Amino acid sequence: MKKLIPILVALILIVIIGAATAGSIVFDKYSYSKEQANLQEYFGVQGDELALILQDERIEEKGRLVNDTCYFNLDTVYKYFNDGFYVDKKEGILLYALPTTVDRYELTESPLTSSGEKSPAYRQGETVYLSAELVKKYTNYSYDMYDMRVQLYTQWGEKREVTVKKDTEIRIKGGVKSPILRETMKDERLEVLEKMENWSKVKSQDGFIGYVENKCLSEETIVVEKPVTDYMEPEYTTKQLDEKVCLGWHSIGGAGGNDTLESYVANVKGMNVIAPTWFSLSDNEGGYESFASESYVKRAHNMGYQVWGVLDDFNYNLTHQDAGVDVFEVLSTTTTRNRLIDAIVEEAVALGLDGINLDFEAQPSQERYQDYKQDFGQFVREMSVACRLNNLTFSIDNPVPNSNNTYLRRDVQGKVADYVIIMGYDEHLSSNGKASSAASINFVSKGIDDTLKLVPKEKVVNGIPFYGMLSKTKKNESTQKEEVTYSDLVVKNVQDFLDRMGQTGTWDEESQQLYAEWSSGGVKYQLWAETKESILAKLNVMRAREIAGVAAWCLGCETPDIWEAISAYLNS
Repeated sequence: MKKLIPILVALILIVIIGAATAGSIVFDKYSYSKEQANLQEYFGVQGDELALILQDERIEEKGRLVNDTCYFNLDTVYKYFNDGFYVDKKEGILLYALPTTVDRYELTESPLTSSGEKSPAYRQGETVYLSAELVKKYTNYSYDMYDMRVQLYTQWGEKREVTVKKDTEIRIKGGVKSPILRETMKDERLEVLEKMENWSKVKSQDGFIGYVENKCLSEETIVVEKPVTDYMEPEYTTKQLDEKVCLGWHSIGGAGGNDTLESYVANVKGMNVIAPTWFSLSDNEGGYESFASESYVKRAHNMGYQVWGVLDDFNYNLTHQDAGVDVFEVLSTTTTRNRLIDAIVEEAVALGLDGINLDFEAQPSQERYQDYKQDFGQFVREMSVACRLNNLTFSIDNPVPNSNNTYLRRDVQGKVADYVIIMGYDEHLSSNGKASSAASINFVSKGIDDTLKLVPKEKVVNGIPFYGMLSKTKKNESTQKEEVTYSDLVVKNVQDFLDRMGQTGTWDEESQQLYAEWSSGGVKYQLWAETKESILAKLNVMRAREIAGVAAWCLGCETPDIWEAISAYLNS
């Protein structure tokens, strides 16, 4: 018996140790970790960086905490809050255009101004920073700053909320061993982002996103979020006609072109706006050439027409081969933009014009694209301010939308301009070397529909061509490849041209135009011509979209019967 006692003791000790070990394993598995999360790692910040929690998600971009002030870099502001800020790095200023004013801020080289005050905007290298408070002055959003983070809201709706039933923790992951983000106390309200079997993903009001056990949470309730009420959207008034717009562009070409007014409108029916091509950029300092005539304005007014003078960026270059006018340079600095705007508006008022029609058609290179997108957008905003203050209607001409001309900022135009005019033609320019119409019905329809995605229909005017397109396809003898060249054929010359060619056009259902095709001397000819019927097809599309009206390029190229179609559209 005595020999068994040590064995029994050993067995008992083994059982005790085993039980203790098992208990320790069970305890380790099910006990709650007290490990605190490294918040710098959790928020992904270092130095003066601030994590940004937008709505219920931590975004990749960071803010900066400088002098107890939160700053965002300009790209972050553009992406998430407001793309209306404009930076002129050459002149060291930040601008923000409102309906009747343009606010201006010095772009300092440090977060402090020369007088030692906190700067609303500063530049560090090529990066521009805006204070959260400056952004808030012009933007409907809220921000709350906490240690290492900022909670941001730009939208408000319904959210699911729960109440914490007893003191517990918000953990990084759903599990008792996950590190603790912070303690959460009884009766604290949390937003539920996702509910699982035993844990819920939640967000605290101070921007922690983590997990809490369901047994510690009450049943969910739906809460309507309270939106920001300390911001008022600026009101952009518009100056528009009380009827559909019917605009005719009058190609002047020189001072003598003003004398053609009466003859060019002799057969017109229903037109209420005439737009003479009077003004063209002539240097890189904001100067322009003008063929404007006060007599022309008075004569046009006596005929019942409003006069919207056209400002373009190409005609002076076309007639002065060595001019070297660079619209990208003109619009890239505030001084030259303002010089141009001030001068053109002053002349428009002196002439008694009713409006200004902007026709800038230069396309930026890929390297200049983003800069010009900002420059052109700001130019449009500033021009709208000047026109609004001087009771001038402001309209802007645009090609049919595509991925290569988003720099025109139709979203900005739709907000600040009175009319956005689509130049619903020149389809052949994007035909990739294939013979094409200048304005097939599908091209026109898509142009209107794509514009309406960004511009209210009450501001959209569609431009129709008083010309068709003649393509010539010929094989290049050296490359053996077919090459296509184009020439315009104005409506009033179509029948005479077909007669001389011995051709009879037929109606093409696909393009909704008159079409003719023939070959001669190794050249294939294809003509897509505009007629009263093709114009009617375009007008029917416009009628169905309920847009603001029609424009025509250009007066003097049409036949009288086309005005009968336009007049019927205007009265429908």
